[in-house]
Amino acid sequence: MMKLTIKEIENKLLELKESGERLQEFLEELGKDGRAGVQKIISRHEKELKSARLLKEKYEEMLIFEREWTNQGKSLIAGIDEVGRGPLAGPVVAAAVILAPGTYIPGINDSKMLSEQRREELYEKILNQAIAVGLGLVSAPEIDRINIYQASKKAMVKAVRALKKEPDHLLIDAMELPLPITQTKIIKGDAKSVSIAAASIVAKVTRDRYMKELHGKYPQYLFHKNMGYGTKDHLQALDEHGPVEEHRRSFSPVQQGTLL
Repeated sequence: MMKLTIKEIENKLLELKESGERLQEFLEELGKDGRAGVQKIISRHEKELKSARLLKEKYEEMLIFEREWTNQGKSLIAGIDEVGRGPLAGPVVAAAVILAPGTYIPGINDSKMLSEQRREELYEKILNQAIAVGLGLVSAPEIDRINIYQASKKAMVKAVRALKKEPDHLLIDAMELPLPITQTKIIKGDAKSVSIAAASIVAKVTRDRYMKELHGKYPQYLFHKNMGYGTKDHLQALDEHGPVEEHRRSFSPVQQGTLL
């Protein structure tokens, strides 16, 4: 192989990564080049390839439930998850996501395991590649009226009904829904199913954006940082200013504040 410059090698690797052809063969050829700069390039790209392989393996593991039901003739399988059970303020938000068989979005995982930046990146990819995405929100006053468990269930039902395509099977994170659709309840499903994990990301990003917008209306509670959870600063603000309409008055710390 004619000796290439470091810049030419980098450009060639980018070209091969995009085309998916001869990448491993080219890296093996580079292994004969004794230049330190070339060896650093090889090491970096081998780490990237290993990381990509591990992501692919994880993704394949998380397709077990989708494949099980696809093999039983189901073609529109929706994953459903919710976020926001624990906060003192804001809605509970659920999402339903239908991914086409063969879809590959590297890095999808339980939203709690991802950085905010990574969630935002995956959120955009999910919305662009999903067959359908549905959202369901239940407000703080309604949470107070029907309790957080029933509110979470209601948000999930709303998310499924918001889908533009009607699913023929549901994969749900630790819940059963009153819908005439076959369904599988999966404990910690957001870490076991690609579809549920995708739903958890969509729900989390949606709710976080809602709370950041709410910060503009009620800056004293720092909702853009605490997302409505009972942090020290949030509790202090509750003590000083009392609750607003977005607070869940049936939740103990808020309830105590309303009784002062």
